[in-house]
Amino acid sequence: MYMVMSGDQDAGRSHSIKIDNSSFERVEDLKYLGTILTSQNSNQDDIKGRLSSANAGYHLVQNLLSSSLLSKNLKIKIYRTVILPVVLCGSLTLREENRRRVLENRVLRRIFGPKRDKVTREWRKIHNEELNDLYSAPNIVRVIKSRRIRWVGNVAHMGEKRGIYMVLVGKLEGKRPLGRPGYRWEDSIEMDPQEV
Repeated sequence: MYMVMSGDQDAGRSHSIKIDNSSFERVEDLKYLGTILTSQNSNQDDIKGRLSSANAGYHLVQNLLSSSLLSKNLKIKIYRTVILPVVLCGSLTLREENRRRVLENRVLRRIFGPKRDKVTREWRKIHNEELNDLYSAPNIVRVIKSRRIRWVGNVAHMGEKRGIYMVLVGKLEGKRPLGRPGYRWEDSIEMDPQEV
């Protein structure tokens, strides 16, 4: 099995390659080391897969997260070890930030439970601002951005002779497609320190 990753839709249209007696079929997407790669270099399928895996993990442990037998600290540790690592990978567009925050807020609401209103004495859901106050750790978006900053710093420290450094600072050759340029890794590197 092989895949051609190109902006050109017609690149490598042959559907199979034959080497010696082995035949390799061309695919449009494949899963490699837990990441879904597509021939159009889109990561939307990968992000959707990670969010659905995190939701599955949440549904597996939701009874533990709402149990009165466990402390809130233990419930937060369960969240940070079972659900959080699944959604930390992948790109971080504004839409993806919102989707990850929604998932995190749902988990935190399950952990902290409802709150009794002082005036009406009725139970209600905890608001997002109250969740931020109760959950003292940085939110999921801030964790992703701070890890990305740390990774860039480590790569920059490696020096120019390392291949990964060349990938970080290298420029692509050729023409870019028409239309508005997409969000670049370089843009996020410049914006992350200001936000974090």
